[in-house]
Amino acid sequence: MKISRGLAAAAGIGVGAGALALAYASLYERVQYTLRHFAVPALPEGAEPIRVLHISDLHMTPGQVRKAHWVASLSALDPDLVLLTGDNLAHPDAVDLVAKTLRPLLRAPGAFVFGSNDYYAPVFKNPLQYFNPNHEHKYGDPLPTEELRKVLTDGGWLDLNNAAADKVVAGLNVHFAGVDDPHFDLDDYELVAGPVPKSADLSIGLTHSPEPRVLDEFARDGYDFVAAGHTHGGQLCVPGYGALVTNCGIDRERVKGLHPWEDMWLHVSAGLGTSPYAPVRFACAPEASLLTFVPKAF
Repeated sequence: MKISRGLAAAAGIGVGAGALALAYASLYERVQYTLRHFAVPALPEGAEPIRVLHISDLHMTPGQVRKAHWVASLSALDPDLVLLTGDNLAHPDAVDLVAKTLRPLLRAPGAFVFGSNDYYAPVFKNPLQYFNPNHEHKYGDPLPTEELRKVLTDGGWLDLNNAAADKVVAGLNVHFAGVDDPHFDLDDYELVAGPVPKSADLSIGLTHSPEPRVLDEFARDGYDFVAAGHTHGGQLCVPGYGALVTNCGIDRERVKGLHPWEDMWLHVSAGLGTSPYAPVRFACAPEASLLTFVPKAF
């Protein structure tokens, strides 16, 4: 009888702790929007620093006013450039809210690529499938992709979905290239392949999912920096251990933050949202990043 009572007490404690962790992850940490700061040594010698804001994985649904206000407030940082790396939508009626959210930031030059949740609505998934790297993709209902694209391009931002472009940013000649979402095999790097122009002071690549095969192509062509999202930083992490999964081919150690990749820099954003079917974050707060590009150490 004593053993049974002990087991019952332990089970009760476990259930209680689990309920508290779930409440923390879903009600508190999921909305603790955080601004990360990184210095990226990628500019030519003598160049003045520039400030680049990286936003990813909004997964916006109608009514997410707190998130919208926080992201819009980032315009006060007065960035020289904004990079948007996909999965902006989680509902077909969210384009207007995304437009209002990003409108203050459209005053700055920007560039974007899409993720799968800019094309298809999220669907319920068994969480265990994320531990299977070969799991089959599930497609939700089509989203108003072209409405979103129009909002961004009308605002002057570069559409880098399997495209390249050049633009002067804060007095620097910047060469951009990007691919459409590699996670859903929408990428076609051949459309942007080739060495970075020698006239470029800075070269930036964009991809939603940081798949190694794509990162290797950017590195081979001599890019200075690539921005990505998609991983949610692992979303549910273990303190002291980190992410359990990355949901792509990248290693756990580079699931978020700034890291070297061959001779270039890679920044993976843990993103600002979640799927509406998994509205939790644990030991991985939602984030945007302000990247200060400075001269390389020669």
